Amino acid sequence: MTDADRPPILVVDDNHDNTEIMREYLESRGYAITIANDGDEALMLFERVRPRLVLLDVMMPGRDGWEVCRLMKRHPELGRTIRVVMVTALDEWDDKRQALETGADDYVEKPFDLRQLAATVERNLAQLAPG
Repeated sequence: MTDADRPPILVVDDNHDNTEIMREYLESRGYAITIANDGDEALMLFERVRPRLVLLDVMMPGRDGWEVCRLMKRHPELGRTIRVVMVTALDEWDDKRQALETGADDYVEKPFDLRQLAATVERNLAQLAPG
C-alpha cells in the first residue's frame, strides 16, 4: 500500500499528549491523521474528513467514546464503511465486551505500545470493505 492509498484516520482523545504521540507515530508511517479532542469535534470531523478508521478514546468529557462510536456506526452513509478501534485504559473483560457491543471493531489498551497500535491499525484497515 503506497502512502497515497492509505485511508484517512481520525484520532479522538481528550489527552493532547496521547493524540500527538499517535499522530507522530502513524504519520511517520504514511498515514493521514486528523485529531479531535472531544466527542462533538470528532462527530463534526467525521463528516468532513470521512475517515476509514477511527481510533477512539472511551473516557472523555461530554460525549464519551461509547456514544460517539454508536453515532458513527449508525451514520447512514459512512457507518458501514468504517472501522472503530476503542483506545482505552479500561481493561476489564466487561469493558471490552461493551466496546464490541457498542459497535467497535477492535480495541487497544492504554498505555498503548506503539508497535501494537500500528499492527492494530494495519489489521483493521486490511479488513475494510472497498469504499
